Amino acid sequence: MLDAKFVAANPELVVEKLKKRNMEVDLQPFLQAEASRKELLAKVEQMKAERNAVSKEIGVLKKNGQDATPIMEKMRALGDEIDALDAQVKKAEETIRTSLLAIPNIPNESVPFGNSDADNPVQRRWGELPQIENPKNHWEVAEELGILDFERAAKISGARFVVYRGLGARLERAVYNFFLDVHTSKTYVEIFPPFMVNSKAMTGTGQLPKFAEDMFHVEGTDYYLIPTAEVPVTNLYGDEILDGAQLPIHHCAYSACFRAEAGSAGRDTRGIIRQHQFNKVELVKFCMPENSYDELEALTHDAEVLLQMLGLPYQVVTLCGGDLGFSSAKTYDIEVYMAGAGIYREISSCSNFEDYQARRANIRFRRDAKSKPEYVHTLNGSGLAVGRTVAAILENYQQPDGSVKIPEALVKYMGVEYITKK
Repeated sequence: MLDAKFVAANPELVVEKLKKRNMEVDLQPFLQAEASRKELLAKVEQMKAERNAVSKEIGVLKKNGQDATPIMEKMRALGDEIDALDAQVKKAEETIRTSLLAIPNIPNESVPFGNSDADNPVQRRWGELPQIENPKNHWEVAEELGILDFERAAKISGARFVVYRGLGARLERAVYNFFLDVHTSKTYVEIFPPFMVNSKAMTGTGQLPKFAEDMFHVEGTDYYLIPTAEVPVTNLYGDEILDGAQLPIHHCAYSACFRAEAGSAGRDTRGIIRQHQFNKVELVKFCMPENSYDELEALTHDAEVLLQMLGLPYQVVTLCGGDLGFSSAKTYDIEVYMAGAGIYREISSCSNFEDYQARRANIRFRRDAKSKPEYVHTLNGSGLAVGRTVAAILENYQQPDGSVKIPEALVKYMGVEYITKK
């Protein structure tokens, strides 16, 4: 959420900056509610000052044995007016918050202009592309090996679900255990969060109200299945004031993730690239504002290292304004090479939200005991998407005989060097 004072003081600037997202933002509901709030507050303060002054007069009258009834009646009526105005102020404040929740974050100055992912500039590439004669897609490799079962998953759940079998299930488990072991050997403290959160938590990180149709809501409750561990982990510190000496805080978390994938009909219908349920390891950071862009570079590096250790080629792109996520100020996408399709596919988005999420979730810190509270900057990124990593391994490590070689870093987790046909 943007700073209400900043938006009120600089509406033209906010509208201009958001044009980088290729969108026109209507600030009139916010500006009208803010003007109404100020006008109402001025009236309320004037009335309260009058009430305080007359209250002293009533005290003097009573002390002198004089009748204060007429004045007291007048004050009761004034009190009713104040209550009515306070209710209008509250309504204006609700409109202000609702308006701000619908406004996306302002892109950082370094975010390039562009309309879509086709305009995202490549920052760097790593690794040599595998030379495979007639490479297969990961679902073809997996079905021949009997390690992914889409047909039975559809029978028990529906489309966009999968059942992992045998060494396929072990490979999925090996990947996320490997990710967690690498991250926790550094500065990340592991969290194992709930997979359901309330609407306040979903609002805190920006999923609600904007993306309600993409979420799985548990009917009759205030619970939502999480779309990413970003939601529970970021909201761990909601409505708290952190000690600045604690910062930065780095967390990693494994979770299952659940997404309705509304609006994605026809996209990635085969395989495990776009599922309703998938596993992911998430990296989440809380830091001081002046350090957040250094933390973004470090976060992206920590995600890249995993692909390097697995020997999977990838590229890093900077998202242009037209492709930038709703809450993000700047995002790097890491895209892994998929030999079967001969293209790069997103496997991690590493984002700096600056104070946008912190304002929504009310996460602040004090630099020292005498300092005023400030909003932290929050960051997160996939470290990494597990299913997409498995898909990349199946495509990039497929062998001529139909087997799949296990990356060296995972052999100790798998207990085998190859997945072979039974």
